[in-house]
Parts: sequence; structure tokens; C-alpha cells
Amino acid sequence: MTTPPPPITEPDPSALTCPGDKIGPCAVCRRKTRRYGLGGNPLCGWCVTAARDKWGPGVRWNTARP
Repeated sequence: MTTPPPPITEPDPSALTCPGDKIGPCAVCRRKTRRYGLGGNPLCGWCVTAARDKWGPGVRWNTARP
């Protein structure tokens, strides 16, 4: 059983570890996430998990952080 995502007002954990100029909204839920620069992704961690469940393991999420 997976835990439900926190409220949209709480940022993705990746947004907490990067400079403010790299933060942007998730393309699906609009939660603050690391969106720009090395390691950026247009989806937050919760939305990419849902996309992976729907589309399969070919959906990638870059977890590398500088």
C-alpha cells in the first residue's frame, strides 16, 4: 500500500534541495518541484510515480542532483 501524497501546498522534496531559480510548477499538479537545470523534471515525484504506473517502466525520472 502506498502512502497518499501530501497536500499540494507542500513542495516536492527535490525543491527543498535546490536554488530558487531552478524551482517551477509540476506539469500535472502544479506543486513546486525542481524543474530546471541539471536533474530537473517537469513532474514531481508523486506525479511521475502515477505516470510510471500508467505507462510502464519506460517513464524515467532523473534523480541525479548536482
